[in-house]
Amino acid sequence: MNSSVWEGDIAFVVVNVASVLVCLLAVVLVFALKLYRKVVYRLALYQVMSSLAFATVETLQIIFINYGKNPEVYGQVCTVIGWFCLYTRWVKLLSTLWLVFHLFGFGALQKSLDKLEVLYVVTSVLVPLLIAGVPLVTNTYKPASPPRSYCYIFDNINDTRHIELAEKLGLWDGPAMIMLMAASIFMVVLVIRVTRLLWRKLKYEPIISSEDRYWTALKELLPLTAFPILFFIFLIPQTILHIYTELNPAHDEPLSLVIVALLCISLWSFASGTTLIIHLSLARRFAKKKALESRRTSYTRSVYGSAA
Repeated sequence: MNSSVWEGDIAFVVVNVASVLVCLLAVVLVFALKLYRKVVYRLALYQVMSSLAFATVETLQIIFINYGKNPEVYGQVCTVIGWFCLYTRWVKLLSTLWLVFHLFGFGALQKSLDKLEVLYVVTSVLVPLLIAGVPLVTNTYKPASPPRSYCYIFDNINDTRHIELAEKLGLWDGPAMIMLMAASIFMVVLVIRVTRLLWRKLKYEPIISSEDRYWTALKELLPLTAFPILFFIFLIPQTILHIYTELNPAHDEPLSLVIVALLCISLWSFASGTTLIIHLSLARRFAKKKALESRRTSYTRSVYGSAA
């Protein structure tokens, strides 16, 4: 194994281990602070838990660095890890799409979609089971060409390579790009709606009480937009890699692009955990500041009230 591949594997493992730890910390904080009782934090929690599952599976990929020493044993494990890899990707993708839909519904249409939370969870968990099962039927969960240690949808036999490319395009890249474009449209509409309302507030135009309540609730939801934005940013390199492979099937994938794509995939889990931790920190600081201002107001009223 050449040094660049080895360094890439080490970086891959380090990023994934860091992602697992950060996501675990975020989950522990949510439960320790009992914030899971609020819908806004449960939506964030689903993002981080799906990222935690994916980062864990990605970390286990390092065991295939010795695939060539015992292909029979590693081959069976490779199928399992490949299945979980595609499954957790889809769980993350669907949970992110549902989050965008929730933000769009409340932010742009002023419709509360809290009652659909069960549907979010059920579809995000069950639908990927069917999608990830397709490569099991076609037997395309295999390791990448040596010397890379990674199990996913691969088929190193030239005669059937079109199956691999079709499955990568149909089971992940295609749907991911379509959902990316749809989510981008939703996000643009949401930004326009929020900008218009913010402009009215800055101009001190009268805002009816229902809009004021809407703005207060929206301020809690807006930090959640970081999850889909970061997810789609880190998804771009892998999509570029697969498109390159599909357009140039006769050429090997550029090693540098492979390493960048894998690291970016791992970084979306790290970004999810970090985003939630920052969100919790800012929310706690804001709550303390608000409580302090409330106590000061009460004290001032009591002093001047008694003086009067």
